Amino acid sequence: MLGAEVLRAALRAPLPRTLAAWCRCSSGVKSAPPPAPGALSPVWMSSPVRTLQLCSALCAGHNKWSKVKHIKGPKDEARGKMIMKLGLMIKIAVKEGGSNPDLNINLAHILEQCRNKNMPKASIEAVLKSAEKAKPVSQHTFEARGPGGCVLLIEVLTDSIARSHHDIKRLLNKNGGTLSDRLRHSFTKKGVVGAPGKTISTERALELAIEAGAEDVQETEDEEEQPLLKFMCDTTELNKVRASLEELGVQVVSSGTEFVPGNLLSLDPNQLDAASTLVDALNDCPDVVRVWDNIQAAS
Repeated sequence: MLGAEVLRAALRAPLPRTLAAWCRCSSGVKSAPPPAPGALSPVWMSSPVRTLQLCSALCAGHNKWSKVKHIKGPKDEARGKMIMKLGLMIKIAVKEGGSNPDLNINLAHILEQCRNKNMPKASIEAVLKSAEKAKPVSQHTFEARGPGGCVLLIEVLTDSIARSHHDIKRLLNKNGGTLSDRLRHSFTKKGVVGAPGKTISTERALELAIEAGAEDVQETEDEEEQPLLKFMCDTTELNKVRASLEELGVQVVSSGTEFVPGNLLSLDPNQLDAASTLVDALNDCPDVVRVWDNIQAAS
Protein backbone atom coordinates (compact mmCIF):
# COMPACT_ATOMS: atom_id res chain seq x y z
CA MET A 1 0.00 0.00 0.00
CA LEU A 2 1.40 3.36 -1.00
CA GLY A 3 2.01 6.08 1.53
CA ALA A 4 0.30 9.44 1.31
CA GLU A 5 3.39 11.19 -0.10
CA VAL A 6 3.76 8.67 -2.93
CA LEU A 7 0.06 8.89 -3.73
CA ARG A 8 0.19 12.67 -3.85
CA ALA A 9 3.20 12.49 -6.13
CA ALA A 10 1.38 10.04 -8.36
CA LEU A 11 -1.67 12.25 -8.55
CA ARG A 12 0.48 15.30 -9.39
CA ALA A 13 1.85 13.40 -12.38
CA PRO A 14 -0.22 13.62 -15.61
CA LEU A 15 -2.46 10.76 -14.46
CA PRO A 16 -5.83 12.02 -15.71
CA ARG A 17 -4.56 12.14 -19.29
CA THR A 18 -3.32 8.58 -19.21
CA LEU A 19 -6.11 7.14 -17.07
CA ALA A 20 -8.28 6.72 -20.13
CA ALA A 21 -5.53 4.74 -21.82
CA TRP A 22 -5.50 2.33 -18.88
CA CYS A 23 -9.28 1.99 -18.85
CA ARG A 24 -10.67 -0.97 -20.73
CA CYS A 25 -13.62 1.07 -21.91
CA SER A 26 -11.68 3.86 -23.61
CA SER A 27 -11.21 4.06 -27.34
CA GLY A 28 -9.14 6.32 -29.54
CA VAL A 29 -7.05 7.65 -26.67
CA LYS A 30 -3.29 7.36 -26.97
CA SER A 31 -1.00 6.51 -24.08
CA ALA A 32 1.40 9.10 -22.73
CA PRO A 33 4.79 9.05 -24.56
CA PRO A 34 7.73 7.35 -22.85
CA PRO A 35 10.15 9.60 -20.91
CA ALA A 36 13.14 11.05 -22.72
CA PRO A 37 16.44 9.12 -22.47
CA GLY A 38 18.05 9.70 -19.09
CA ALA A 39 14.92 11.22 -17.60
CA LEU A 40 13.29 9.76 -14.51
CA SER A 41 9.97 8.03 -15.01
CA PRO A 42 7.02 9.46 -13.11
CA VAL A 43 6.09 7.59 -9.96
CA TRP A 44 2.93 6.15 -11.51
CA MET A 45 4.99 4.57 -14.32
CA SER A 46 7.80 3.14 -12.25
CA SER A 47 6.08 2.05 -9.03
CA PRO A 48 4.82 -1.56 -8.84
CA VAL A 49 1.21 -0.46 -8.37
CA ARG A 50 -1.74 -2.43 -9.77
CA THR A 51 -3.75 -0.58 -12.39
CA LEU A 52 -7.09 0.74 -11.17
CA GLN A 53 -9.78 1.56 -13.67
CA LEU A 54 -12.21 4.38 -13.10
CA CYS A 55 -14.26 3.89 -16.22
CA SER A 56 -16.57 6.85 -16.60
CA ALA A 57 -17.04 6.12 -20.31
CA LEU A 58 -18.06 2.52 -19.76
CA CYS A 59 -20.34 3.42 -16.90
CA ALA A 60 -21.86 6.38 -18.69
CA GLY A 61 -23.20 4.06 -21.37
CA HIS A 62 -24.42 1.64 -18.77
CA ASN A 63 -26.10 4.53 -16.93
CA LYS A 64 -28.26 5.20 -19.98
CA TRP A 65 -29.28 1.55 -19.98
CA SER A 66 -29.90 1.54 -16.23
CA LYS A 67 -32.26 4.49 -16.64
CA VAL A 68 -34.12 2.65 -19.39
CA LYS A 69 -34.45 -0.53 -17.35
CA HIS A 70 -35.66 1.11 -14.12
CA ILE A 71 -39.10 -0.15 -13.19
CA LYS A 72 -41.66 1.86 -15.12
CA GLY A 73 -44.98 3.22 -13.91
CA PRO A 74 -46.14 5.35 -11.01
CA LYS A 75 -43.72 5.83 -8.15
CA ASP A 76 -45.92 4.02 -5.66
CA GLU A 77 -46.09 0.98 -7.92
CA ALA A 78 -42.33 1.06 -8.46
CA ARG A 79 -41.77 1.34 -4.72
CA GLY A 80 -44.04 -1.65 -4.12
CA LYS A 81 -42.01 -3.74 -6.54
CA MET A 82 -38.76 -2.58 -4.95
CA ILE A 83 -39.96 -3.61 -1.49
CA MET A 84 -41.06 -6.98 -2.86
CA LYS A 85 -37.61 -7.61 -4.37
CA LEU A 86 -35.87 -6.54 -1.16
CA GLY A 87 -38.11 -8.99 0.68
CA LEU A 88 -36.96 -11.80 -1.61
CA MET A 89 -33.34 -10.84 -0.99
CA ILE A 90 -33.94 -11.00 2.75
CA LYS A 91 -35.42 -14.49 2.39
CA ILE A 92 -32.40 -15.67 0.41
CA ALA A 93 -30.02 -14.28 3.04
CA VAL A 94 -31.99 -15.92 5.86
CA LYS A 95 -32.04 -19.21 3.97
CA GLU A 96 -28.25 -19.10 3.51
CA GLY A 97 -27.15 -17.86 6.93
CA GLY A 98 -30.01 -17.54 9.40
CA SER A 99 -32.11 -14.63 10.62
CA ASN A 100 -29.60 -13.03 13.01
CA PRO A 101 -27.83 -10.15 11.20
CA ASP A 102 -25.09 -10.18 13.84
CA LEU A 103 -24.13 -13.66 12.62
CA ASN A 104 -25.18 -13.26 8.98
CA ILE A 105 -23.21 -10.44 7.35
CA ASN A 106 -25.02 -10.80 4.02
CA LEU A 107 -28.35 -10.29 5.78
CA ALA A 108 -26.90 -7.28 7.59
CA HIS A 109 -25.92 -5.71 4.25
CA ILE A 110 -29.39 -6.30 2.79
CA LEU A 111 -31.12 -4.87 5.86
CA GLU A 112 -28.93 -1.80 5.48
CA GLN A 113 -30.14 -1.44 1.89
CA CYS A 114 -33.73 -1.76 3.10
CA ARG A 115 -33.22 1.05 5.59
CA ASN A 116 -31.50 3.24 2.98
CA LYS A 117 -34.51 2.68 0.69
CA ASN A 118 -36.84 3.63 3.56
CA MET A 119 -38.49 0.23 3.69
CA PRO A 120 -40.82 0.33 6.72
CA LYS A 121 -39.47 -1.34 9.84
CA ALA A 122 -42.70 -3.29 10.23
CA SER A 123 -42.31 -4.67 6.69
CA ILE A 124 -38.74 -5.74 7.40
CA GLU A 125 -39.75 -7.50 10.61
CA ALA A 126 -42.67 -9.20 8.85
CA VAL A 127 -40.40 -10.52 6.09
CA LEU A 128 -37.86 -11.81 8.64
CA LYS A 129 -40.60 -13.56 10.60
CA SER A 130 -42.14 -15.14 7.50
CA ALA A 131 -38.71 -16.21 6.22
CA GLU A 132 -38.11 -18.22 9.39
CA LYS A 133 -41.44 -20.04 9.05
CA ALA A 134 -41.63 -20.29 5.26
CA LYS A 135 -41.86 -23.61 3.49
CA PRO A 136 -38.64 -24.84 1.89
CA VAL A 137 -37.54 -22.79 -1.11
CA SER A 138 -34.55 -22.98 -3.44
CA GLN A 139 -32.44 -20.38 -5.15
CA HIS A 140 -31.68 -20.79 -8.85
CA THR A 141 -30.10 -18.73 -11.63
CA PHE A 142 -31.35 -19.07 -15.20
CA GLU A 143 -29.06 -18.10 -18.08
CA ALA A 144 -30.57 -16.50 -21.16
CA ARG A 145 -29.95 -14.58 -24.36
CA GLY A 146 -31.98 -11.46 -25.01
CA PRO A 147 -32.51 -9.02 -27.89
CA GLY A 148 -29.35 -8.24 -29.81
CA GLY A 149 -27.55 -11.20 -28.25
CA CYS A 150 -27.30 -9.69 -24.77
CA VAL A 151 -26.69 -12.05 -21.85
CA LEU A 152 -29.03 -12.22 -18.86
CA LEU A 153 -28.64 -13.94 -15.52
CA ILE A 154 -32.04 -14.32 -13.88
CA GLU A 155 -31.90 -14.99 -10.15
CA VAL A 156 -35.02 -16.59 -8.66
CA LEU A 157 -36.24 -17.80 -5.27
CA THR A 158 -38.94 -20.42 -5.62
CA ASP A 159 -40.72 -23.36 -4.06
CA SER A 160 -41.08 -24.95 -7.51
CA ILE A 161 -38.20 -24.91 -9.99
CA ALA A 162 -40.45 -26.45 -12.64
CA ARG A 163 -43.00 -23.63 -12.33
CA SER A 164 -40.32 -20.94 -12.39
CA HIS A 165 -38.64 -22.56 -15.40
CA HIS A 166 -41.97 -22.55 -17.25
CA ASP A 167 -42.68 -18.90 -16.36
CA ILE A 168 -39.20 -17.66 -17.28
CA LYS A 169 -39.19 -19.58 -20.57
CA ARG A 170 -42.63 -18.18 -21.48
CA LEU A 171 -41.56 -14.59 -20.77
CA LEU A 172 -38.35 -15.01 -22.75
CA ASN A 173 -40.09 -16.54 -25.77
CA LYS A 174 -42.72 -13.80 -25.72
CA ASN A 175 -40.16 -10.98 -25.60
CA GLY A 176 -37.39 -12.03 -27.96
CA GLY A 177 -35.24 -14.06 -25.59
CA THR A 178 -34.32 -17.68 -25.07
CA LEU A 179 -32.87 -19.87 -22.35
CA SER A 180 -29.26 -20.83 -22.94
CA ASP A 181 -26.40 -22.66 -21.25
CA ARG A 182 -22.83 -21.83 -20.29
CA LEU A 183 -23.30 -18.06 -20.17
CA ARG A 184 -22.37 -17.50 -16.55
CA HIS A 185 -18.71 -17.24 -17.51
CA SER A 186 -19.59 -13.83 -19.02
CA PHE A 187 -19.92 -12.52 -15.46
CA THR A 188 -17.72 -12.48 -12.37
CA LYS A 189 -19.19 -12.32 -8.89
CA LYS A 190 -17.63 -9.33 -7.13
CA GLY A 191 -17.93 -7.53 -3.85
CA VAL A 192 -19.26 -4.01 -4.42
CA VAL A 193 -19.22 -1.12 -1.96
CA GLY A 194 -21.31 1.89 -2.95
CA ALA A 195 -20.61 5.48 -1.91
CA PRO A 196 -21.98 8.88 -2.98
CA GLY A 197 -19.78 10.33 -5.71
CA LYS A 198 -21.00 13.92 -5.76
CA THR A 199 -18.19 15.32 -3.61
CA ILE A 200 -15.38 12.90 -4.51
CA SER A 201 -13.12 13.71 -7.44
CA THR A 202 -11.72 11.14 -9.85
CA GLU A 203 -8.24 11.47 -8.33
CA ARG A 204 -9.57 11.08 -4.80
CA ALA A 205 -11.66 8.05 -5.79
CA LEU A 206 -8.55 6.34 -7.15
CA GLU A 207 -6.58 7.22 -4.05
CA LEU A 208 -9.35 5.81 -1.82
CA ALA A 209 -9.51 2.61 -3.87
CA ILE A 210 -5.76 2.06 -3.52
CA GLU A 211 -5.75 2.73 0.21
CA ALA A 212 -8.81 0.54 0.85
CA GLY A 213 -7.47 -2.37 -1.21
CA ALA A 214 -10.16 -2.27 -3.92
CA GLU A 215 -9.48 -3.78 -7.35
CA ASP A 216 -11.40 -1.17 -9.30
CA VAL A 217 -13.66 1.85 -8.88
CA GLN A 218 -16.44 2.81 -11.26
CA GLU A 219 -18.49 5.96 -11.68
CA THR A 220 -22.21 5.36 -12.15
CA GLU A 221 -25.55 6.66 -10.88
CA ASP A 222 -28.11 5.44 -8.37
CA GLU A 223 -31.87 5.08 -8.89
CA GLU A 224 -32.29 8.81 -8.24
CA GLU A 225 -29.67 9.60 -10.94
CA GLN A 226 -27.24 10.86 -8.30
CA PRO A 227 -23.47 10.21 -8.77
CA LEU A 228 -22.44 6.90 -7.23
CA LEU A 229 -19.01 5.31 -6.84
CA LYS A 230 -18.73 1.53 -6.86
CA PHE A 231 -15.58 0.13 -5.27
CA MET A 232 -15.07 -3.38 -6.67
CA CYS A 233 -13.21 -6.15 -4.85
CA ASP A 234 -13.03 -9.90 -4.41
CA THR A 235 -16.03 -11.21 -2.51
CA THR A 236 -13.78 -12.42 0.30
CA GLU A 237 -12.43 -8.87 0.77
CA LEU A 238 -15.83 -7.13 0.87
CA ASN A 239 -15.99 -6.50 4.61
CA LYS A 240 -12.35 -5.45 4.76
CA VAL A 241 -12.71 -2.95 1.90
CA ARG A 242 -15.90 -1.55 3.37
CA ALA A 243 -14.32 -1.09 6.79
CA SER A 244 -11.25 0.55 5.24
CA LEU A 245 -13.39 3.01 3.28
CA GLU A 246 -15.36 3.92 6.39
CA GLU A 247 -12.11 4.49 8.29
CA LEU A 248 -11.06 6.83 5.48
CA GLY A 249 -14.22 8.87 6.02
CA VAL A 250 -16.27 7.52 3.11
CA GLN A 251 -20.05 7.38 3.59
CA VAL A 252 -20.99 3.84 2.56
CA VAL A 253 -24.56 3.55 1.27
CA SER A 254 -24.51 -0.10 0.22
CA SER A 255 -22.35 -3.20 0.12
CA GLY A 256 -22.92 -6.67 -1.22
CA THR A 257 -22.17 -8.97 -4.12
CA GLU A 258 -23.01 -8.41 -7.76
CA PHE A 259 -22.52 -10.27 -11.02
CA VAL A 260 -20.26 -7.94 -13.01
CA PRO A 261 -20.07 -8.47 -16.79
CA GLY A 262 -16.63 -8.97 -18.31
CA ASN A 263 -17.61 -7.04 -21.43
CA LEU A 264 -20.58 -4.82 -22.16
CA LEU A 265 -22.62 -5.18 -25.34
CA SER A 266 -23.92 -2.11 -27.19
CA LEU A 267 -27.46 -2.31 -28.54
CA ASP A 268 -29.19 -0.07 -31.03
CA PRO A 269 -32.30 1.85 -29.90
CA ASN A 270 -34.76 -0.79 -31.12
CA GLN A 271 -32.84 -3.61 -29.45
CA LEU A 272 -32.55 -1.52 -26.29
CA ASP A 273 -36.31 -0.98 -26.18
CA ALA A 274 -36.90 -4.69 -26.69
CA ALA A 275 -34.40 -5.55 -23.94
CA SER A 276 -36.06 -3.07 -21.59
CA THR A 277 -39.46 -4.68 -22.22
CA LEU A 278 -38.01 -8.13 -21.56
CA VAL A 279 -36.25 -7.12 -18.33
CA ASP A 280 -39.40 -5.36 -17.09
CA ALA A 281 -41.43 -8.50 -17.79
CA LEU A 282 -38.92 -10.67 -15.94
CA ASN A 283 -38.84 -8.31 -12.97
CA ASP A 284 -42.62 -8.50 -12.76
CA CYS A 285 -42.40 -12.27 -12.24
CA PRO A 286 -43.01 -12.94 -8.51
CA ASP A 287 -40.18 -15.50 -8.29
CA VAL A 288 -37.52 -13.24 -9.83
CA VAL A 289 -35.18 -11.55 -7.37
CA ARG A 290 -32.75 -9.77 -9.71
CA VAL A 291 -31.81 -9.72 -13.39
CA TRP A 292 -28.16 -9.14 -14.27
CA ASP A 293 -27.18 -8.09 -17.78
CA ASN A 294 -24.22 -7.10 -19.93
CA ILE A 295 -25.98 -4.29 -21.77
CA GLN A 296 -24.46 -0.93 -22.61
CA ALA A 297 -26.67 1.62 -24.33
CA ALA A 298 -25.60 2.80 -27.75
CA SER A 299 -24.03 6.24 -27.42
